[in-house]
Amino acid sequence: MAVFLSQSEEDTLRFAAEYAKTLQSGDTVLLDGEMGAGKTVIAKGIAKGLGIECEVTSPTYAYINDYEGRLFHFDCYRIASEAQAESLGFADYFDLGGICLVEWSEYIKGLLPAGCKRISVRKTKDGSREIAY
Repeated sequence: MAVFLSQSEEDTLRFAAEYAKTLQSGDTVLLDGEMGAGKTVIAKGIAKGLGIECEVTSPTYAYINDYEGRLFHFDCYRIASEAQAESLGFADYFDLGGICLVEWSEYIKGLLPAGCKRISVRKTKDGSREIAY
């Protein structure tokens, strides 16, 4: 894994926009990190790198945000079980050909496709972020 050290939200957005250029249709990226680490900032940067211009927000209450059918952003924090996620149609999104970004993926690990990529964001003591990818 490579590591990028981000000193600001702008650094994180730039990193993620560049990372987006490595993604292909159908890729699933697991976004790991504690609350407030910057997972949604990563999602915003990836959307920007893909040329998606609408506002990207955390899907905490919606579970999944769909951006132009090209990017699907999942937040599984409130998912009680894989059965609940399956009944909500989560698994269907992995077959739509878009890029899937999944926060709190451990709650749906049995539904995830093979070959997922991973970005881990960790807050450091000085307020910067270590982004492992």
